Amino acid sequence: MKDLQSAWKLDIAAVGSQISDRSVSPVALAEMMLSRIGRIDPQLLSYVTVLKDDALKSAEIAEKEIAGGKYRGPLHGVPIAIKDLYNTKGVKTTACSRVRENYIPDEDCTVVRKFREAGAVILGKVTTHEFAFGFDSLPTKNAWKLDHIPSGSSGGSGAAIAAGLCYAATGSDTGGSIRAPAAANGIAGIKPTYGRVSKAGVAVLSWSLDHAGPMARTVRDLAILLNVMAGQDPLDPHTKDVAVPDYTAALSGDIRGVRLGVPTNYFSEDVQPEVADAVAKTIAHLESMGGKVVPVKISDLDGVLDCMLAIAMSEAAVYHQSSLRATPHLFSDETRLLLEAGEMVPATTYINAQRARVAVKAAFREALRDVDVLVTPTQPSTALKAGQSVSRIGSREESVFAVSARFCVPFNISGLPAASIPCGLSTDRLPIGLQIVGKPFDEAAVLRVADAYERNTRWHLEYPPISSRY
Repeated sequence: MKDLQSAWKLDIAAVGSQISDRSVSPVALAEMMLSRIGRIDPQLLSYVTVLKDDALKSAEIAEKEIAGGKYRGPLHGVPIAIKDLYNTKGVKTTACSRVRENYIPDEDCTVVRKFREAGAVILGKVTTHEFAFGFDSLPTKNAWKLDHIPSGSSGGSGAAIAAGLCYAATGSDTGGSIRAPAAANGIAGIKPTYGRVSKAGVAVLSWSLDHAGPMARTVRDLAILLNVMAGQDPLDPHTKDVAVPDYTAALSGDIRGVRLGVPTNYFSEDVQPEVADAVAKTIAHLESMGGKVVPVKISDLDGVLDCMLAIAMSEAAVYHQSSLRATPHLFSDETRLLLEAGEMVPATTYINAQRARVAVKAAFREALRDVDVLVTPTQPSTALKAGQSVSRIGSREESVFAVSARFCVPFNISGLPAASIPCGLSTDRLPIGLQIVGKPFDEAAVLRVADAYERNTRWHLEYPPISSRY
């Protein structure tokens, strides 16, 4: 068996290959990850629940199956983590809220069931902002700088992957909650098209904006994970009967002739200089690889954050209404106030927001008419400091929500597939994210461009200090 001392740096594609040829033991791999969690996570605080016994049992089963010739595929025996919004049979699913501190589901959610069927080893549940209603994800820390936030709401997933405490994790994304922590932690994440991945058994924030998706170290890993997660589910009426391709087959490394739409408005406004510079260099790099840069202007985006808030707050208030009436004291003050405010949103405001959403969708259809993907910054700045309430970029001041969501929300409103991959580090060594957006149900094009860039750079091979400190 191979020495596992540096195995945490491998991606799923590499470690899965070693598991399949039996040069790496799933049990030894799970033990290595559990040991790292024990040493590192007391400082990072990314896990809510560690499933040591369950993980080792699953790893033993995987090892016996593989030895017996029953290999399930590239996730078989691979240790992953699950965001604590996702129901896990017999295991607490708290959504990081006292409202659900004793909630133990009777069944796995659809995504977790699919991962178990693929032979993945579930290490535990990772943190989320309470009911995914925010971007701080406290008390979890950013793996690169412990006094900064990991963003959110999938902050536990982002921090754990960056620190090498799992090979992948699930995320959910209502206003950027996969892409923002992917950018903040220097990893990869994709929000698939709305309706591509089942949300059955995942706690709701906003049913018309929520997306479930994967987070991992590399783009190829995202493709492997999405191959398992995607598909219509009778338990989720929002999923669509659209054929699911083999996403790994799209990863050719060749983007010659791919039309890269670069927005000339909105996504270039009020951006931290180092972020703007890194993204500009990335676009030039993609062009040097054969991509064709096409400037595009996107209309009807000025009120997109207000549109998202009207929809999300109203739908969240409906979902949590009975709990808010029965046990308001169990919500954090922040979440309770947001839910109470959501109850006060007039029906006319909600309906007008849904009408504005139609215009946003039409604007992106037009913007994507003559290009294959759009390329933007994931966020206008690097990760904010913990406790920071206002972000300043030049003369612009905005809330943590606004700076975290500004470039991500348009693709929740439109439902388009959008990925974030690392494209640089700031002078103070905080990751910078690039966002790649595709046409409906064309995650393959997004992954193709992201993978080609990744193959030609080394940003995904940068690791935060905490990953090797303990």
